[in-house]
Amino acid sequence: MNSISSNNNHNQQMRIMRTTMMKKMKKNSSSSSNEEDLYHVIHKVPHGDSPYVKAKHAQLIEKNPEAAIVLFWKAINAGDRVDSALKDMAVVMKKLDRSEEAIEAIKSFRSRCSKQAQESLDNVLIDLYKKCGRLDEQIELLKRKLRLIYQGEVFNGKPTKTARSHGKKFQVSVKQEISRLLKSNYLTAEVIYRKAQMIDPDANKACNLGLCLIKQGRFDDAGSVLGDVLQGKIPGSEDDKAKNKARELLMEVKAIQPPLELSDIVGLEDEFFNGLELLMNAYAPGRSKRLPIFEEISSFRDQLAC
Repeated sequence: MNSISSNNNHNQQMRIMRTTMMKKMKKNSSSSSNEEDLYHVIHKVPHGDSPYVKAKHAQLIEKNPEAAIVLFWKAINAGDRVDSALKDMAVVMKKLDRSEEAIEAIKSFRSRCSKQAQESLDNVLIDLYKKCGRLDEQIELLKRKLRLIYQGEVFNGKPTKTARSHGKKFQVSVKQEISRLLKSNYLTAEVIYRKAQMIDPDANKACNLGLCLIKQGRFDDAGSVLGDVLQGKIPGSEDDKAKNKARELLMEVKAIQPPLELSDIVGLEDEFFNGLELLMNAYAPGRSKRLPIFEEISSFRDQLAC
């Protein structure tokens, strides 16, 4: 009888010990899992062991951009998160002054990306074109994005869309997106017109420069440029058409009109951007990718780089 009781006590003690050990193992496992999750959250590195995960680890943890680019290429070729791999690789290339290579990579492999990724790739391309001084292509892409918004193809008929920056999501309205694109477009155009005025100044280009400044909200600068036209300080200022245009723009400055609305985009392209294209063609016979005018003047180069 005592033997049976002793065995029962022993078995009960063993069960208690096993239960206690299991609880400890489960707690340790949970703690380890939580620590691993926290590690990925802090360093913004995805889980797994795929080429893309290894690329992000090389980029963010090891701080080895060259190794990251090699691994991003492997991810793209393996079909592993191609949308993110191509975009992230282009960003890393830009930081290494390999922007031209990044441009070609996006053009060559964007067909492998989803439709949802195309807009983000366009945004990266715009920055890359700016970095390389390829302003004609930058402006053309900005104009295409504006047309897509005007046609209702970017926001899918909705007033806002979800955007992401530095891992954080936020809402962007149609008007905010238009304002951002137009500001970038007019800043780019301003650089072109200023360079052109240094080589071959005339009143018509001065008026277009004034328009660039107005649309950026730089009314004092615009007033100064347009005032030079009305005071006859710029060649061609005697032309009645140029004077009338300068007066109209100065009236706009004084009225401090609100930012450009969506319905104004088509009319804007008909006059302003067509004039800009004529100017660019005049300084770039043969339509080279990099305007010769940019090679002749370097004082504004910092404005072209990010």
